[in-house]
Amino acid sequence: MHPAGPAAATIATLWWVLLAGATAIFLFVAGLLAWAWRRPPGEVAERPFVIGLGLAFPLTVLAALLAYGLVVGERLLPRGGADVVVVRAEARQWAWSFGYDDAPGRVTEDELHIPAGRPVDVALTSADVVHGFWVPRLAGKLDAVPGHVNVLRLEADAPGRYGGLGSEFNGVGYVGHRFTVIAHDATGWQAFLAGEGE
Repeated sequence: MHPAGPAAATIATLWWVLLAGATAIFLFVAGLLAWAWRRPPGEVAERPFVIGLGLAFPLTVLAALLAYGLVVGERLLPRGGADVVVVRAEARQWAWSFGYDDAPGRVTEDELHIPAGRPVDVALTSADVVHGFWVPRLAGKLDAVPGHVNVLRLEADAPGRYGGLGSEFNGVGYVGHRFTVIAHDATGWQAFLAGEGE
């Protein structure tokens, strides 16, 4: 609920919009039901009116929410660019290895280093079973699948440490399958790439 990056902020906004739409549908339909039940004895129910409104309003709201969700989902897709940092992530039971295109040969275990304020494309794969990659404050969840590469775009607004976790059940060690994302300022990022610090 405390997004620290543009993708997480977009997902949080989407969540609130969907909640508002679902609440509006629930309250409207509940109101129609209450209104239909409160007619005086002997009065004929206006079923076409109640049923029509009970279908038209929810369908309209659901269509609007679907359109909004599709637009937001499209905006969250990784789109390349000159300023994008590419990181390779490989999951295994129960650890993550991260390799950096800007620092060939550099690999970190259970710590993903990124520059703050720049988009990062994390290319996810798995050495054994399906693992879920999720940094709740920075981006949505995406699965790491054996023999396949999925790309997730994340970005941190400010330097700091952000918790990540394996969010896909894959055996008894799943609960402890966690990692840390360390977002560096520009100086710290250059030092990390040069191998001068963690």
